[in-house]
Amino acid sequence: MAGEPDAHCLFCKIVAGEVPATTVLETETTVAFRDINPQAPTHVLVIPRAHYPNAASLATGAPALAADVLATAGAVAEQEGVEDSGYRIVLNTGSGAGQTVFHVHAHVLAGRGLEWPPG
Repeated sequence: MAGEPDAHCLFCKIVAGEVPATTVLETETTVAFRDINPQAPTHVLVIPRAHYPNAASLATGAPALAADVLATAGAVAEQEGVEDSGYRIVLNTGSGAGQTVFHVHAHVLAGRGLEWPPG
């Protein structure tokens, strides 16, 4: 069920403290940690503590929590010192879009040229 922890989910295990992560920011509703395979000098993942498989399910099931994820992403950018130089927030939804962990997560990317379109 959406919102409930998934015993098989890597990110739920990070939230529970069962799997280590380099945490950079925690709030009551979110956790932000460094990506283990960074694609930019700043690459932090922001996840809700509650399990939602993707951005669409989070937006539909818990819009206030979706706003918390975005607010935490902004706070991470400020903390990392990239709010003025620019940063990208990416939410991949579905395997065809590159989502590999099916617990919604926002990538905060910065510190190098981030041309559009990506690729």
